[in-house]
Amino acid sequence: MRQRKLRGRPLDGWLIVDKPPGLTSTDVVNRVRRAFDARKAGHGGTLDPLATGVLPIAFGAATKTVPYVMDGTKLYRFTLRFGEARDTDDADGRVTATTEARPNDEAIRAALPAFRGEIMQLPPVFSAVKVAGERAYDLARAGTPPVLEPRAARVDRFDLVARPDADTAVFEVASGKGVYMRALARDLARACGSLGHVAALRRLRVGPFTEAAAIPLDKLTRAEDTPPASPDLLLPVETALADIPALPLTEAEAFGLKHGQAISLVTLMGRIPPAADPQGGLARAMAGSRVIGLCRLEDGWLRPERLL
Repeated sequence: MRQRKLRGRPLDGWLIVDKPPGLTSTDVVNRVRRAFDARKAGHGGTLDPLATGVLPIAFGAATKTVPYVMDGTKLYRFTLRFGEARDTDDADGRVTATTEARPNDEAIRAALPAFRGEIMQLPPVFSAVKVAGERAYDLARAGTPPVLEPRAARVDRFDLVARPDADTAVFEVASGKGVYMRALARDLARACGSLGHVAALRRLRVGPFTEAAAIPLDKLTRAEDTPPASPDLLLPVETALADIPALPLTEAEAFGLKHGQAISLVTLMGRIPPAADPQGGLARAMAGSRVIGLCRLEDGWLRPERLL
């Protein structure tokens, strides 16, 4: 049987896109893949259609590192509009309740500490959470919104940074994986004795990828009769691992690791970075300036987890 020919160029690397409003993350991936005529691409963390900002796009081998990017710290800025609850918890939704209550700055700052650290968060009904194999947003759109359970979430920072007027407040949030800004806005407004939703949302950082490196999507649009975008725009695959502690290895150790051998942590004493947790933490294995892959420290051994 004749094999089907794969379409597109076999590219490897990361592209950081500044996502515009009104598109899904999948829409952006499809446009970028066409612009580069790329064989394989995926994104490193979904943004809602309303949201803008940093959307990392992985090509080829970089898709193997997507889980580690998604585990990285995210930085967001959002505007909370007081006075209206919406079914999607953002401005794209339908108004479900209103109130005249508007908290002052002191009330907001007093409520914020309860939303920092390890918290339990109820996801928005319009979210990608799966319920009995179905996406919550599909059930909600069909008129049967599911009953969701609170989930553990980590919020490292949640600060009030501006108060344009009584109706709106601007916040910056640094968080771990799977934290919904819409839920933070909804719950904070309620904690302040009001109602609210996200009116604007921008992601400023995903792991090692920052707003400064992001390319506007309209600069990547490709006409039918033009050549594909240059691979020179892509960042190396290992860029995604830059915020994982680096552990230097000898060439012999790197060779053994690449062949599935574990290395005793005793042998590596003095080289293990302080930020690497010896009880199950990750380290970026390096042979000189080359990234060998990711390894896990556990039970006194360094074991290969994902080799590049």
